[in-house]
Amino acid sequence: MAHSDVVPPGDLSLWKTDPFNAVVKGDKIYGRGSEDNHQGIISAVLAVKAMMDSGIRPRYNYSLLINADEELGSEYGILPLLKNHKEIFTPNDVFLVPDAGNDEGTMVEVAEKNMMWLKFSVLGKQAHAALPKYGTNATRVSSQLLLNLDKALHKKFNNKDKLFNPEPTSTFEPAKREPQSSTINTVPGLDVFYLDCRILPQYTNEEVLQEVSRIVQEAEKKFNVKVKVEVVQHESHVPTDKKHPLVNLVVRSARDVYNNNPKPIGDGGSTVASFLRDEGYPAVVFSRLFDMAHQPNEYSSIQNTLGDAKVFALVSLRMK
Repeated sequence: MAHSDVVPPGDLSLWKTDPFNAVVKGDKIYGRGSEDNHQGIISAVLAVKAMMDSGIRPRYNYSLLINADEELGSEYGILPLLKNHKEIFTPNDVFLVPDAGNDEGTMVEVAEKNMMWLKFSVLGKQAHAALPKYGTNATRVSSQLLLNLDKALHKKFNNKDKLFNPEPTSTFEPAKREPQSSTINTVPGLDVFYLDCRILPQYTNEEVLQEVSRIVQEAEKKFNVKVKVEVVQHESHVPTDKKHPLVNLVVRSARDVYNNNPKPIGDGGSTVASFLRDEGYPAVVFSRLFDMAHQPNEYSSIQNTLGDAKVFALVSLRMK
């Protein structure tokens, strides 16, 4: 399973080639989407072509699922397929998703952290900056609130899981901050910031929200302000058992093709595999990538594309 949609090219001046025209230079194919996720599509197709051309058939059906809208949350991609077209799946299906990896080809991703994006709107009281006692500085309050959230969340949800590498803990990162008044001599009455939470599966998003609510209530009482908390994104995911036969097949096949030491790991990012796992389907994310996704001058490797095709074919032929 791979996705056909791509992200916009961004600043065109940063590109050395036309982002929407495939340009081959040695082992590299430059272009938007060349790695994310068209390398995975081509590897999957090549695996099918090799089996067809050689007259070899796997014991079980090898199917290609190419979907769209992955970059924007899959609302028009895999989610409506799982909800409205379950007849295309069977209870025994397993999935290989070539949408994440590393340049050594050792990352066999079996789990993803829960994800939650929170929006905080701190409502103070606007005033002239020369007379701050007549106002309540929302920026000062939100800055203190942000520090309190950072300290309390990391302290309470501090367990480590070695499966997740290189971030074995839950993370709570301050992210976007909305612009305020354009004048310097004004005490801001409103400050809006966002928190990107990536939570280990051993915790629930609801537990984190409860702790956030407690910290917010303390801030409201201490600073006499109102704070509105909105959940912008909310995903809780079920991992694939790292001892599942599919995981072992991918590890073994990747090792045979690339002569490396692949290991099952967890990831803080988010792929469409998580939606499949949530429906009870075992899913493994694997590909050998240079992590050029969403960057100017994105490229894929021809050798990696061929190597991954070999991995996919071996997994299919070895399945018992």
